[in-house]
Amino acid sequence: MNNPSETPDFSVVTGATVHRVLDGAQRDVCDLVERTYLLHGEAGTVNPPSYFLRFPDRPTARIIALPASVGGGRPVDGLKWIASFPTNLDRGIPRASAVLILNDPVTGYPYACLESSIISAVRTAASAAVAARALAGDRPAPRRVGYVGTGLIARYLHDYLSVLGWEPEEFGVYDLSREYAEGFAGHVRAAADGAAVRVHDTAEDLIRSSDVVVLATTAAAPHLTDPSWFAHHPLVLHVSLRDLGTDVILDSVNVVDDIEHVLKADTSVHLAEQHTGGRDFIDGTLYDVLTGKVAAPADRTVVFSPFGLGVLDLAVGDFVHSRARERGALTVVDGFFHDLERHRSPVTQGGAR
Repeated sequence: MNNPSETPDFSVVTGATVHRVLDGAQRDVCDLVERTYLLHGEAGTVNPPSYFLRFPDRPTARIIALPASVGGGRPVDGLKWIASFPTNLDRGIPRASAVLILNDPVTGYPYACLESSIISAVRTAASAAVAARALAGDRPAPRRVGYVGTGLIARYLHDYLSVLGWEPEEFGVYDLSREYAEGFAGHVRAAADGAAVRVHDTAEDLIRSSDVVVLATTAAAPHLTDPSWFAHHPLVLHVSLRDLGTDVILDSVNVVDDIEHVLKADTSVHLAEQHTGGRDFIDGTLYDVLTGKVAAPADRTVVFSPFGLGVLDLAVGDFVHSRARERGALTVVDGFFHDLERHRSPVTQGGAR
């Protein structure tokens, strides 16, 4: 980040640069995300509620503001502004778009704007990988990993789960769109290292045959409602948050990233809270698991539901900005801040008169 004694500057980090910095950095990013979760659990961050901008004339669309502040050894403040317009898929462009603004914690000046759809996907995938690593510790290594939902985020999830050292015998794939499912299956096959890849005809079939279930859909309401589908007690990475019915949630061990954040916006756990009138069905947070306060049993279905924390975006964004600066890959916007000199005191301009 900027040296606060310097004149503030402002730079842009393009999506191409973000991709180059993060490509191949999965292990570094997972470790960074885990450290950020620990810092968050120790009250070393500020993560206010997200703000949802909705549109009466476009009910499926929303833009979300995630302000946050990260303390510790690399402090940074900032804001992610992420749009989700599902109708973009009909236009042939991705559903989500985002920018991330980084602010200097000393001066408050924004010093960078980063393309953030990649950062958002990466921090989501790294979060799931960190959770899987922690929650699967007492389970046998998974032989079958299944993906429900095969969009862009599923590709990032697969890439990040692949660094955990698991060696599944089979990957399962299911999507409402057979075309999407076949495309994702090709992506998995390209790095499957001999494992079989199977496209399932139903979500039920995939779930019943998977040790780890990764939910990455665009569902707005629960559609996986039968607890018997989970009778074999898989680990469920509930990344899309609204897939599981209340009966499934209440029949599972539930771990979340942040209790106050996830119990809103009609997530599956929010609906379960409304149904029961309490929160006792939530067994703990990922911080609790990482610090040994909560253990994930192998003989119960375990569901991880991450709402997504702005502090993770900031941590990954600062990582990208720092690496891009080292590589000379920042696009500096000269003169972005105008007429700064007239606010300097005589002392700062050249000593006492």
